[in-house]
Amino acid sequence: MAEKQFAGSDTSVSKDGEKGELDLNAIRSASIGDVIEMVDTTNGQFHRSFTPHQVHIISLGSNIGSGLFIGTGAALASGGPGNMVIAYFLVCTCVWAVLQSLSEMTIAFPTSGNYIDYADRWVDPALAFGAGFAEWLGWTSIVASEAAFFNILIQFWANGDFPKAASLTIFLVTTCTLFTMPNTVFAWFEYFTSLIKIIIFMLIILLSLAIVCGAGPKGYVHDGSTWRDFPAFKNGFSGFANSALLATWAVGDQIFIGIMGGEAQNPRFSMGHATKLVPYRVIFVYMTCVIFITVLIPSNNDQLLGGSGVTASPFVLSIQSVSIPYVSSILNAGIMCGILAISAESIYLASRILRTMGNQKLVPQWVAQVDRRGRPVRSLLVTCFTAIVLTYINLSAGGTTALSWFVSITSASFFVNWMIVAFTSWRFHKVLAAQNDKLFSNLYAWKSSYWPLAPAWLMTISTLLLVSCIYGKSGTTASNFFQYTIGIILIVSLTIAYKLVFRTPWRNPETADCLTGRRKLTTEDIQQLDEYYRQPGWRRFLSYVKLW
Repeated sequence: MAEKQFAGSDTSVSKDGEKGELDLNAIRSASIGDVIEMVDTTNGQFHRSFTPHQVHIISLGSNIGSGLFIGTGAALASGGPGNMVIAYFLVCTCVWAVLQSLSEMTIAFPTSGNYIDYADRWVDPALAFGAGFAEWLGWTSIVASEAAFFNILIQFWANGDFPKAASLTIFLVTTCTLFTMPNTVFAWFEYFTSLIKIIIFMLIILLSLAIVCGAGPKGYVHDGSTWRDFPAFKNGFSGFANSALLATWAVGDQIFIGIMGGEAQNPRFSMGHATKLVPYRVIFVYMTCVIFITVLIPSNNDQLLGGSGVTASPFVLSIQSVSIPYVSSILNAGIMCGILAISAESIYLASRILRTMGNQKLVPQWVAQVDRRGRPVRSLLVTCFTAIVLTYINLSAGGTTALSWFVSITSASFFVNWMIVAFTSWRFHKVLAAQNDKLFSNLYAWKSSYWPLAPAWLMTISTLLLVSCIYGKSGTTASNFFQYTIGIILIVSLTIAYKLVFRTPWRNPETADCLTGRRKLTTEDIQQLDEYYRQPGWRRFLSYVKLW
C-alpha cells in the first residue's frame, strides 16, 4: 500500500488506516515518489519558534558584538588603518558568498543541523564530523572570549577594582539561565538585544561623524592625521594577517542565520529575506565603523586591545578624547547587551551543531535528545559545561594569552568551514544533476545568484586566510605557530582520523539523500510569498530596513 510520512510523526499511515514504522532508507531521491517533508523524529523534534519578523530583526543585529566594538581596536593596533580596511572588506564579502552558497540548501532542506547535515548526505560523514567539531569548538570558544570582553567593560566602570571571577560568573549565569526556559524566550531575548545593538550602532555612527567634524568641549576636526602620521600598513603582511583573522572572528561565519532558518516558521521567506539583507548590512555596519575608527584613533593608542593601558572600546576612547559627558557609559552598557546576545547565540548554535552530530551518529547519540519544549537538553548541558570551563581559564595568569588562543581557534574554524560550505555547494549541484532533480524549477524555488561565483569566491578568500594563519603570524617561535594554526590542526587531524577509523563512504551523487528534511511549501507559505511579491518594489525594499 502507498504510504506517506507526515512531518512531526514517527509512523507512516497507509491508505487503509494501518500504522507502520517508516523506513527512512526506502526513498532517498526526489525523483522517486512524491516530495514531502520527511523528518527523523527518533531523538525528538525542534519546534519552529522563530517568526519571520524575529528572524528579520535578529538578522539586522546579528554579529554586532565585541568583535566590532572592541576587537576592531586590536586589528588597528596590529595592522594599522590600511591593513585593517582591506582585511575587513575582504572578509565582509565572504558574508555574501557564504549565505548565497548556504541558503539554497537551507531553503530546500531546512534542518537545524544545517551544513553539517548537508556535508554528511552529499559529501562524506568524516567531513561532516570535522566541520561539526570545528563549528562546535569555534562557537563554544566565543563564549569564553565574550566573557573576557564583558570583564573589560565592567572594569571600565570599576577602574580595575571589580573581581574578575565575579564578572565572569555574572556573565555565565545570565547566559546559561536563558536556556532553562522555552525557545521562544531565547527568540525574544535575541530580538530585543538586536534592537538595542541597532540603536547603539546608529548612535555610534552619528557621534563618530560629529566628532570627526569637531564636536565636543575638546573637539577638533580630524583631517586624516591617523593615516598620515602613522604607518598605514603596520607590520606588513603580518599586520594584514592578524587583522584578517580578527575580522573573521568578528564577522562570524553566518551559520547562525542558516541554523535559525532551519527552525523558522517559513524558511523560504525568512532565509531568502536574510540572504539579501545580511550581506549589505554587514558590509555597511563594519566598513562604516572601521573607517571611522581609523580616522578617530591612532594605531599606537595604548588603550586599544593588546596595548599597555586599561583596554576600552575604540568608540568609547574617541568620545572620551573630546570630553563628551555620559555617552561613554551609555555605549558601554549597550555594548554589554550586545556581548550577552552574541554569547547566547553561540551556545544556541553550538548545542544545535552537537545535537545534529549526535542525531547523525557522528558522536554518541545520547546527546541528540530533544525534550517536549524543543530544546536539545543534553547537548546544551555539554556545551554550557565546556563554555564554563573555557571561560574560567581566563582567570589564569595567562588569561590574555588564552583569549588570543580562543580567537585564533574560532577564526580558523570559521574559514575552514567556509571552505566546506563552498565544496558542499558544488556537490549539492552535482547531486541534483545526477538525479535529474528539478528542485530549482519548483514554485518560489531559490537559487544562488551567478552560481558558482559565490562558492568560488568563498574558497579563494578562505585560502588567503589559511595562508594568513600559517605564514602571516607564525613568527619564529613554536608558541606563535601553534597559537595561529591549532584550530586548523585540530580540524584536519580529527577529520582524517574519523575517516580512517570508521572508513566512512564517499557519497555517490546518484544515490545521495535528496529527500529527508526536504520541505514542500505549505499553503500558508505560498500565501505569504504571494502577498509579499504583489507589493511594489519600494514597499519590499522598506521591509528590509523596518524595525517594527
